[in-house]
Amino acid sequence: MTNSTEAQKPQNTKKNKKKGATLDTFYGAKIQNTEQIEEDIQENAPKSSKGNRNSPQTHEEFESEMTKKMEALWEEKWEIMQKKFMHLQNQFDQTVKENQALKQELIKQSQNTKKLEENIKYLTDKVIDLENRGRRENLRIIGLPEKPEINTKLDMVIQDIIKENCPEILEQGGNTATDRAHRTPSTLNPQKTTPRNVIAKFQSYQTKEKILQEARKRQFRYKGMPIRVTQDLASSTLNDRKAWNMIFRKARELGLQPRISYPAKLTIYFQGKVWAFNKIEDFQLFAKKRPELCGKFDTENQRASNT
Repeated sequence: MTNSTEAQKPQNTKKNKKKGATLDTFYGAKIQNTEQIEEDIQENAPKSSKGNRNSPQTHEEFESEMTKKMEALWEEKWEIMQKKFMHLQNQFDQTVKENQALKQELIKQSQNTKKLEENIKYLTDKVIDLENRGRRENLRIIGLPEKPEINTKLDMVIQDIIKENCPEILEQGGNTATDRAHRTPSTLNPQKTTPRNVIAKFQSYQTKEKILQEARKRQFRYKGMPIRVTQDLASSTLNDRKAWNMIFRKARELGLQPRISYPAKLTIYFQGKVWAFNKIEDFQLFAKKRPELCGKFDTENQRASNT
């Protein structure tokens, strides 16, 4: 009976043994054979027997052996973590260096772009100035009727305008001859009701200036019909001058004696001084600081009221 009872006792096999937590990973580091070591710890642990407790020497030897194995494991684990950390640190340092290089390149490109923009503006202004200087002997006549008898003899019409509006130039013996005169644009747009401008190039710059000065003083006419005579300038300069139109008209209403000087500078006479402005923003800031002018040059309100 004793033998049969002993045979029925459950065997302590690895298959029936409940596994505990293992040391498989540590911060993502895989360690080989940790499960086997834990099993060895359980299987090789000193067994207790009836009437005889574990020998202290046996436990000390066992604990020493297990301690050495665990220390070896943690040293291996620590080396793996150090290698991973160094790899990540190297990647981080490389990324920082690349970012710094890209930042320096971006700053360099930004500086180059700014320099190119400055050069383009300088060259553009230079070309516009050269074009304006090439037109210095020209006058632009606005409002001259669009008739065949006028278009076919523009040179003679210009001489008639001079006789009618500033005969003193002829009396002084000034050279009023023109090299050429033409309509601009060259083709007539039938949808437009206003006549095309006339460009006249004079042989004498001094004569052209005298006519222009007289045109600034009074209204010019051709056979009783009002016309305007202005300096001929590049289209971009004319657009810059047109931007002053609303402010110019208001300044004239207020008696500020406005003038547009070359290339597109506004001058006014205010409180006994002559003030000059290259930009509309500068003039608006000037007007806001003067109670007599504040609110009278609000271009946005003026556009809204006109519409």
